[in-house]
Amino acid sequence: MRVTLGAALLWAAMPAAAQDWAVRAGDSYLSDAEMRAEVVGHRLTFFDNGVSDYGTDGDYSYTYDGGGTAYGVYTLGENGVVCAKFQNGFDRCDMIVRNRDRLIVITEKGDRYPVRDIAPN
Repeated sequence: MRVTLGAALLWAAMPAAAQDWAVRAGDSYLSDAEMRAEVVGHRLTFFDNGVSDYGTDGDYSYTYDGGGTAYGVYTLGENGVVCAKFQNGFDRCDMIVRNRDRLIVITEKGDRYPVRDIAPN
């Protein structure tokens, strides 16, 4: 699935830029270059065994531990923000930060999910 102009315009309506993210001391924002090097084209595995796949073409999927996968598309924003629009109509934005040597996904609600492993997908 490719990101279309219509999908790109949808991102303009998302509240990611105005979001107050629950960053902590020691968190550092990822630059666009870091996001492209460590997230785009990679599979991020979390400690709960959930897996986020960020395709190089904008495809996104999240596979839950024990099965079940949600599919969609994603776009990158500033300061490590990534927004996904799922085929089921759900959409969300998260922020990916680095704290020490670990990537951490912060949800809009402030939940933190450390990344256990990063691998090319």
